[in-house]
Amino acid sequence: MAEFEDWEDASRVVADVYFPHELTIMSGAERPELQLSSVDFGPVMIGRLAWGVDVAIECEYPGAYEINIPLTGTLESRGDGGEVVSGPGQATVFSADTPNRITRWDAKCSVLGVKFDRDHLEREADRILGAPLRSRLVLPDQIDLTGSAGDWRRLVASLSDQLSEGAGSLANPLVSQQLAGAVTTAFVLAVAPPSEDAAPAARPGMVRRVLDALHDDPSRPWTAADMAEIAGTSVRRMQETFADYVGNSPSAVLLDIRLDRARTELAAGDSGLTVAEVAFRWGFSSPGRFAAAFKKRYGTMPSRMLRH
Repeated sequence: MAEFEDWEDASRVVADVYFPHELTIMSGAERPELQLSSVDFGPVMIGRLAWGVDVAIECEYPGAYEINIPLTGTLESRGDGGEVVSGPGQATVFSADTPNRITRWDAKCSVLGVKFDRDHLEREADRILGAPLRSRLVLPDQIDLTGSAGDWRRLVASLSDQLSEGAGSLANPLVSQQLAGAVTTAFVLAVAPPSEDAAPAARPGMVRRVLDALHDDPSRPWTAADMAEIAGTSVRRMQETFADYVGNSPSAVLLDIRLDRARTELAAGDSGLTVAEVAFRWGFSSPGRFAAAFKKRYGTMPSRMLRH
């Protein structure tokens, strides 16, 4: 167990791994008894955390979803959906960019935590469930891990069991990318299994026209005015309609399409291909901006994907 100078020091270490937060020590030792281990798979992070004393935590979970699985003890929280109390066999879900308060993380509570990058989880959920475009993911406040979600929990637990011996091969970029995909797919299928009867929501003609145009020519230097002209309406009205029926802005949809096309080309690994060529071919203004967007979405650099 690492030594910490004080609780402020311990809180700072946890914030670096998980999220910025406000920690309140409710009872227990004056000196930190924190236990923390983690492994970073890029868009997915798995860790084990125990405070050793009763604490309360306030957090807004910026840019990522957090799934907390108590291995021992009890985790009590309160958000917009009301109070949630989880123990072994359950998991508490904290949605991205949503204020929530852990009202009591008891001294005996050891948590297996899984952190999903918001863009990664939402994009992969739509791909796994067959949705045509990325939208805001809606998850339950609590997951029962004694049923079908138990397979996902066992997968995560098996990976976390290796943390005691260090990350080792888990930290290898080639391995971590595959593991991040496996953990994400198993999670999505456990909490939101696809329904054969589900049909995509009907979308207005203006949305379909713009989507068709973006898919047909994603490398075009699109402007909002270009899209609005195809939609046959104002820029503001088009953006409002996309938000209502797609759950995202036209520019975000275009970025999704471009990144998917670029990723397919990089994965093919044609001889002599460069990252810069791919970036410019799919409408990115610079290789640097393309690389940053690509790493945020896929958890790895385009150059690494091209090499491997």
